[in-house]
Formats: sequence, structure tokens, C-alpha cells
Amino acid sequence: MLVTTLAGVMIVGLVTITGLLVTRLSTPAPLPVLPETISLPDGATAAAVTFARDWLVVVTEGGEVLLYGAQGARRSASRPCPDQLP
Repeated sequence: MLVTTLAGVMIVGLVTITGLLVTRLSTPAPLPVLPETISLPDGATAAAVTFARDWLVVVTEGGEVLLYGAQGARRSASRPCPDQLP
């Protein structure tokens, strides 16, 4: 009786997990809204781009971190740990 109950609970759990995965993964994630254009500093090449709530973050090949607003205007630039960059 105990083994049958445990097997039934395990089957119900697997069906529940499978159902949750199917419903969550079938809905596509919303894409971020991108500005029309952004201007990198002269000679800078983007190495990575990521999105925050209201920010677009660009990391350049030189290790500079550039923050852009939702309209594409540069708001901030920083160079973290300059002694560890190439």
C-alpha cells in the first residue's frame, strides 16, 4: 500500500512538473524595446550588450562600460578595475 501511494504521488508530481514546463516555456519572453540608434565613442567596438529595466548597457573591447537611456542617449561611462584590463 505504501509503495503504491508513493508511486502515485511521484507520478502526479512528474505530470505537474511537465505541465508547468510546457505552459511556461511555450510563452515567448517579451523582447526589450531598443532605441533607434546609439552612438559609441570614436574607436570603440561593442564587446557585449545587455538590457536592464530602463537602461541599455554596452561593454566595449577596451573594458569601458557605457550606460544608455531608453531613448539612446548616453548617460554614464565608467572603467571598472582599470589595472586588470588589457
